[in-house]
Amino acid sequence: MDALHDTPIRCQDIFKALPEQQRPIRVVLTNGVAGVGKTFSVQKFTLDWAEGLENQHVSVVVLLSFRELNLIRDEQYSLLELLHVFHPTLQSVTAEKLAVSQLLFIFDGLDESRLSLDFTNRKLLSDVTQKSSVSELLTNLIQGNLLPSALVWITTRPAAANQIPSTCVDRLTEVRGFTDAQKEEYFRRRFSDEELSSRIISHMKTSRSLHIMCSIPVFCWITATVLEHMLTTEQRGELPKTLTDMYSHFLLVQTKRKKKKYHEGHETSPQELTEADREVLLKLGRLAFEHLEKGNILFYQEDLEQCGLDVTEASVYSGVCTEIFKRECVIFQKPVYCFVHLSIQEFLAAVYMFNCFTNRKTEVVEDLLRIDWTEEKETNIIFYDDDEADNSFLDDFLSRVMRKSLQSKNGHLDLFVRFLHGLCLESNQRLLGGLLGQTEISAETIQGVINNLKEMNSYEISPDRSISIFHCLMEMNHLSLFQEIQEFLKSEDRSEKKLSEIQCSALAFMMQMSEEALDELDLQKYNTSAGGRLRLIPAVRNCRKARLANCLSETHCEVVASALKSNPSHLTELDMSKNNLQDSGVKILCAGLESPNCRLETLSLSGCMITEEGCTSLASALSSNPSHLRELDLSYNHPGDSGMKLLLAGLKDPGWRLDTLRVEPAGVRWLIPGLRKYSCQLTIDTNTVNTKLQLSDNNRKVTHVKEVQSYPDHPDRFDYWRQLLCRNGLTGRCYWEVEWRGEVYISVSYRSIRRKEESDDCLFGRSDQSWSLYCSDDGPDSVWHNNRETSISSSVSKRAAVYVDCPAGTLSFYRVSSDTLIHLHTFNTTFTQTLYPGFGFHPLFPGSLVSLC
Repeated sequence: MDALHDTPIRCQDIFKALPEQQRPIRVVLTNGVAGVGKTFSVQKFTLDWAEGLENQHVSVVVLLSFRELNLIRDEQYSLLELLHVFHPTLQSVTAEKLAVSQLLFIFDGLDESRLSLDFTNRKLLSDVTQKSSVSELLTNLIQGNLLPSALVWITTRPAAANQIPSTCVDRLTEVRGFTDAQKEEYFRRRFSDEELSSRIISHMKTSRSLHIMCSIPVFCWITATVLEHMLTTEQRGELPKTLTDMYSHFLLVQTKRKKKKYHEGHETSPQELTEADREVLLKLGRLAFEHLEKGNILFYQEDLEQCGLDVTEASVYSGVCTEIFKRECVIFQKPVYCFVHLSIQEFLAAVYMFNCFTNRKTEVVEDLLRIDWTEEKETNIIFYDDDEADNSFLDDFLSRVMRKSLQSKNGHLDLFVRFLHGLCLESNQRLLGGLLGQTEISAETIQGVINNLKEMNSYEISPDRSISIFHCLMEMNHLSLFQEIQEFLKSEDRSEKKLSEIQCSALAFMMQMSEEALDELDLQKYNTSAGGRLRLIPAVRNCRKARLANCLSETHCEVVASALKSNPSHLTELDMSKNNLQDSGVKILCAGLESPNCRLETLSLSGCMITEEGCTSLASALSSNPSHLRELDLSYNHPGDSGMKLLLAGLKDPGWRLDTLRVEPAGVRWLIPGLRKYSCQLTIDTNTVNTKLQLSDNNRKVTHVKEVQSYPDHPDRFDYWRQLLCRNGLTGRCYWEVEWRGEVYISVSYRSIRRKEESDDCLFGRSDQSWSLYCSDDGPDSVWHNNRETSISSSVSKRAAVYVDCPAGTLSFYRVSSDTLIHLHTFNTTFTQTLYPGFGFHPLFPGSLVSLC
């Protein structure tokens, strides 16, 4: 259920504090994807308790599902009445007895809740006989106002977990599903035929999508159902390798079983859907889609009727095909309907929407695109009378739906969009026949869809959402991307390979899925764009050290916080320095620092625009989980007197493990966004200036001239090459800007660089003593170090910036456009000597000049 240092915690032990935890465990939040086994864990816990095997200190276990609580969400109850209504066997329990009993409340399925849980504007309740709304009863119980000694266990899917504030949760656990070994064990136990199980396992391993999804037990069951049917019948054809293919076969297999059980005509092939089948499946698809948009996974009689489903018809259908749709009776015997798994709802929703598109149901399609779609002036999809013209708009339609799903914070449309793309393939069109509508999609249209996915810009989107683009490409059998990343991972010099944004999404996904944790993730070491680096961030969940400097914003802190909450959390060292996180970003990060799974030992938040408010959040998080962090760097921030006092007190606190705290330099000047706050005033060292260089403008302008200048001899002067150094020895973080004309080199160098010869290693960038940006009238062209040239792409510009972080060993060049810095290149190294700014000029182009800004 939970893993700390790769050691699982049994569900029976979730209320037992670990040795290093100082406070008792009262509220536990367990999350896990749909079908992974959360409810099974609850049932196992309850059964062991009832049989007297575990947790006998608990007097009463009260199990309440949110799907039941939904039915009375508009009514008023006291907590005592609520217990009596849902558990009549507790009628004899009085308020006085509740107060002295050890109760455990289990609230199963928070993601199914239609309650409004407000933990801020709430009515305080402390009396179990006081009536209130169900929502208020729950929030007061969770916060400890009602029955403060009662234990609370909540289960949920990840997308709904944020409904419970982290401050209310003492332990966060996760049901992770099957390991690779358990996947194989499942299939071997499922089938007594060893040859059959071996063939299924072998096929599962050949498909990356199927292998990953089989960590979810219910998907193993779907896979087993389909592959058993296909391998034990005379059915011919390739076994499914994508999710869409698997779910299409699953739908047909279950339809065939229905026909066989009810003797609906003679035996038919799975591909033969009757008109009646199609009608019911499309009605179910409409129900699935409309409620997927609303975030609902439970439906009542009125919901079915609104989609044209006769309740009796649906009940009969669900009773036969329980694998697709099921009916449950809960309190008051009111029927509740749901799909057996969220992914089946998402698949049928995609089938319905694809049918609407191919059959020109304009209103339905436009409603899907219109919601949350304010930046487009025109959202209409235009339908024509011929299929070929319609198909030319399929790539536009899928692109818009993809972009809409990327805007979702919880990813509730991700699998739906993934299925939509998979349904484009001819194999699935043929398999499902008339269920998708009559259409033929050309190879050109398919290629257009693929191109749109590969070129989609998701710079403002959460990195986790961006991985959905990669999944959609895999669903369309576009495997070249996967193969490219495999080759990249095998290459020796990865910095040579320029990665596109979609390649970065694929790489992040594959690094997350690796069974071996990455030793270090350093975003600056990847040869990609700023947007590409953002797409790599999710890989932080499976690495030991992460260097995420100078590339994040507040919106990306959620991903890092989730990595600190992971089970297990591998991160021991985290560098988020030089990011515009501010106090709000730090607060998000603290939600990860105070989960008990966090094992972080070193944290750098240097230069992140943090004030005393952020320092207060940090101090609070470290107080609640003080046993791991040993080193904290908050230099180049403004903690203020109160923030400094809190951190210094923590440093002295014997309960904290912190032994290194850096806060200097500190002050309000470091709250300016961007790199310009590190600006330094450069002074040219006149003793180094070559005699073909002319100084002017109070020695702030250097021009390459033909005439020899009358500078006295000096051992520091560059005799042959048109170069000079500044007096400023660089320490800490330094930034400067220059303007140029002609052919120039903007450089940094050790003072030990050779100066008295004509050899190339005296030139900036041509030895291991210096680094250089070469610029012409067309703009920055290339960077040089140790006689190695790296070309860069840039537009016409006449102003550049240099940023050096000496302790971190980074040297970055930027093109300056108005107030914007466009990153050109970053060198990562270890500086062994003091650095000095320098400038050089091409000897064949007199007239070139450089001005210090």
